Amino acid sequence: MMVPRRVAGRWEVLGQDPDAAQELLHSWTAELSTRAQAAAELSDRVATIAASATGADGAVRVTVAASGALTDLRLGDRVQRIPGAELASIIMATIARAQAGLTEQVSMAVHDTVGTDSETGRAVTDTFAKRFPRPPDEQPDRWERDARDGW
Repeated sequence: MMVPRRVAGRWEVLGQDPDAAQELLHSWTAELSTRAQAAAELSDRVATIAASATGADGAVRVTVAASGALTDLRLGDRVQRIPGAELASIIMATIARAQAGLTEQVSMAVHDTVGTDSETGRAVTDTFAKRFPRPPDEQPDRWERDARDGW
C-alpha cells in the first residue's frame, strides 16, 4: 500500500519498501543538514557586515554595524563651518545611507548562502529592507556644493 504524504511543500509517496523509505529519510536529513549549514553561514556573514557612507562631500564619514548601530564617526575640519543643526542633519542622513547599504550587503550574503528564493532568504532580506530602507534621493546640501566650489 502506498501512502501519500506532504513533505517540504511537495507530495511524497512512501511505500512498504523499508529500504526506499530509509533512503528517502536519509535524503531529507541531508537536505535539512545542508539548509541548516547554509543558514548558519548566513548568520555568521551577517554578523560581520558593516557599511560606511560619507556626507558633506567627505567631511562626514560614518560606519554602522550589522545591527545598524553607529560604530565610527569621523568629522573633517571643514565641518567647523557648518552650523550645528545642519551638521546634525547631515550626520543623520549619512547614517541612514550607511544603514541602507547594510541591506545591499545582506542581500548578497543571502544570495551566496541560502538563496534569494528561499523562505529564509526572503525573510532576512525583507527584515533588513524594512529596518533600513533606502533614503529618498537627496539633492547635494549647501555644504557639498560649497566644498566643490572650494569653500
